[in-house]
Amino acid sequence: MENIPPEKENTIHDLRSALELLQRTPGEYVETSVEVDPQAELSGVYRYVGAGGTCERPTRKNGPVMMFNTIKGFPQTRVAIGINGSRKRVGQFLNCAPEKLGQLLKNSVQTPIDPILVEGNAICQEVVHYADQPDFDLRTLLPAPTNTEEDAGPYITMGLCYASDPQTGESDITIHRLCIQSRDELSMWLTPGRHIDAFRMKAEAAGKPLPISISIGVDPAIEVAACFEPPTTPLGFDELSIAGSLRGHAVEMVKCKTINERAIAHAEIVIEGELLPHVRVREDQNTNTGKAMPEFPGYTGEAKAALPVIKVKAVTHRRNPIWRTTVGPGEEHVNMAGIPTEASILEMVERAMPGKLLNVFAHSAGGGKLLAIMQFKKSAPTDEGRQRQAALLAFSAFPELKHVILVDEDVDIFDSDDVMWAMQTRYQGDVDTLFIPGVRCHPLDPSQAAGYSPSITQDGMSCKTIFDSTVPFHLKAHFERSHFKEVDVKRFLPDFE
Repeated sequence: MENIPPEKENTIHDLRSALELLQRTPGEYVETSVEVDPQAELSGVYRYVGAGGTCERPTRKNGPVMMFNTIKGFPQTRVAIGINGSRKRVGQFLNCAPEKLGQLLKNSVQTPIDPILVEGNAICQEVVHYADQPDFDLRTLLPAPTNTEEDAGPYITMGLCYASDPQTGESDITIHRLCIQSRDELSMWLTPGRHIDAFRMKAEAAGKPLPISISIGVDPAIEVAACFEPPTTPLGFDELSIAGSLRGHAVEMVKCKTINERAIAHAEIVIEGELLPHVRVREDQNTNTGKAMPEFPGYTGEAKAALPVIKVKAVTHRRNPIWRTTVGPGEEHVNMAGIPTEASILEMVERAMPGKLLNVFAHSAGGGKLLAIMQFKKSAPTDEGRQRQAALLAFSAFPELKHVILVDEDVDIFDSDDVMWAMQTRYQGDVDTLFIPGVRCHPLDPSQAAGYSPSITQDGMSCKTIFDSTVPFHLKAHFERSHFKEVDVKRFLPDFE
């Protein structure tokens, strides 16, 4: 536990203990009891307070968590937003210095602790609503917000989806976009290549539904761990084991009430259901806006024409539950997606060239997915060119990565001004730019369209690019930064941090 004062150490085990920690930390938590409409208004408020990321400006970066205590139409439920909205806050949750989170998660992948099943009812099952009850309606039971007035419908943006391979029994947990379509149906968009989609296709090929649980409001360690992707976590690797490693003990699961699947025992709310075989629905069938919701690159995506459907069997929850949501293009996405991206790159490059890649930052401008800043150390003439090899490995470690900026060890990768300085003084476009056209990337990047570039023959392809802003080894002596005298600042400013 590096660089965390003893008074900041914590024993977070669920959402509520995480919120309690923030309430004790100045500047990290705000709340309001003014009634807020979950339809566009709630997210509209938080856009100003702390969304950050690629969200429409103005917005505050690294703003506090916000709790809405009074939700229009949902008197028994509060809504929390922004939990993972600052890297510093994620560091608090995981007892780790913010700049070392990538290394922490890399190590946790290597030391997994599998989840365990607890007997009997769990706290997430204090209250049970069955879908066959006449008054059951997801639209009045769950305060799922819309981010904008043109969203396809109410979205579950922080649902931890858990399902198992119908052939092997191996399980996976991932966050997916879920839209409430009717009293007991959700649409589900699955990015191609996700493991739960592979499970769904196996079940569909057999003509069977796939049981799935959706846990909402959990330990932030689980939210971050769930965002790992292949090849770091291959098919059959349960990301809950990473969360177990982060906490030093197994994540507790509980049997669902109506389906043959498990859910996170300490969750605030759990939705139980089945992914139906050969059933599809238009994402905006209830609004006809043509839009889905704001996606991580900062644009509102188009509604999908045909999405798989989850038939909900039950909803269970704690008494007076807390709903978890996020702003699609906000800093929460950056941290949850980006820190596992960093861990994946660090892990692959370290195996190939130990000690050379010092650190990685999955930058906010790319939503934690599209842009990586890599800090590389050249120690000998033979290291020249290896920095570019490291960038190529990064594209393999995280296939959705689009751009890599390489910098030297004296550059602060978490300071965009410093990275841009390196690019202005250590980069020449004609010799330091490497293009890799015609490669699959992330399907939500709107520039990956066939009309954008001749090299893009299909939507979803991209030209991956390396910007080598490192100094050629033989010129390093000419690129030393100005050296200032080392002084004890606290002698002059005792409260300086």
